[in-house]
Amino acid sequence: MLDRKLTFISGKGGVGKSAVTASLALLAARRGSKVLVVGMVEGIGAASHLGTRELAYAPRRIRSGIDALAVNRTDALDEYFRLQLHVPRAAPTKVLSRALSVLAETAPGVREIVTIGKPVFELWQANYDLVLVDAPPLGQLFSYLRAPNTIAELVPAGPIRNQAGRMRKALLDLGTTSLILVTTPDELPVLETKEAINELIAEPVIDLAGVVTNRVLPPLGLSEDGIATLPQGSHRDAAEHHHAVQAHQETWLPQVSAGPRLPYLFGLHTAGEVAEQLADIWDELI
Repeated sequence: MLDRKLTFISGKGGVGKSAVTASLALLAARRGSKVLVVGMVEGIGAASHLGTRELAYAPRRIRSGIDALAVNRTDALDEYFRLQLHVPRAAPTKVLSRALSVLAETAPGVREIVTIGKPVFELWQANYDLVLVDAPPLGQLFSYLRAPNTIAELVPAGPIRNQAGRMRKALLDLGTTSLILVTTPDELPVLETKEAINELIAEPVIDLAGVVTNRVLPPLGLSEDGIATLPQGSHRDAAEHHHAVQAHQETWLPQVSAGPRLPYLFGLHTAGEVAEQLADIWDELI
C-alpha cells in the first residue's frame, strides 16, 4: 500500500476514504517517510483527519513528516500556466485564469487535467517520498483519470498535448503510481467498487493496488440463542443490532476483492483520533 510514490485513494462518498488517506500518511511518517497529502477536490476531509481546520493550495507542515495541501482551480490554473506552459512569472496569470475559468468548466478535460495535474506535478518535484491523494469519489474519479487522454485527443500538437502525454505516462507507470479503492461491506459501496474495477479492466488508466474494506464489524461472540437469553433492555437491543448488521455485512464481504479490512471503531472519536487508531491498525497489517 505504501510502495508507490504517488497513490490515489478513492471510493463511494461516505466510506471513509479521507480517514484511510490520513491514516496511511500517519503510518508512513512514523516509518520515516516524508509525506504530502493532497485533497484533490476539497480539503475538508483530509484536514479534519489530520487534525487541522483547513488546507491551503501551497503545501503546509501539519506535523512531523507530513505536509498537506488542497487543490483549488484558480491557483491550479495559475500554476499550470506558469510551470507547464512556461508563462513568465511577471505575466498577470491570475487575470488570465479568471478569464479562462468558463473554459475550464465547459471544455472537455480542462478542469480535470488542471486538478489532477497538481498531485502529478508534486510527484515530479520529488520533494516527498510519498504523495497520497484524497481523490474524488468514484462517481467523478474516472473523468479525472481520463483527462490526459481527453486532452491528447483534442489537442493535435504543442506544449499542452505534450504535458497531457507526460501526465498520462506518469499515471500509467506501474512502479510509481497506484490507486487504492475504499469500500464498506454494504450494497451500494460494494457494487460501485466492483463497477470501478471492471472499468479499470476495460480501460486501464491507472494500476489498482488493492481494495480496502472499512468499518467491518468484529464477531460478537454470541449466537442468536445466546442473545435470546439476555434480559430485555439496552444490552440485548445492542447485541441484536450488532448481530443483524454483521449478518448483513457477511452477505457483501465475499463480493469484495481480497484486501485489508479495517474494523468499525466504536465510541465517540474525533476525525483525528479515527486516523490515529487506523494508523495503529495499519501498522500491524502492512
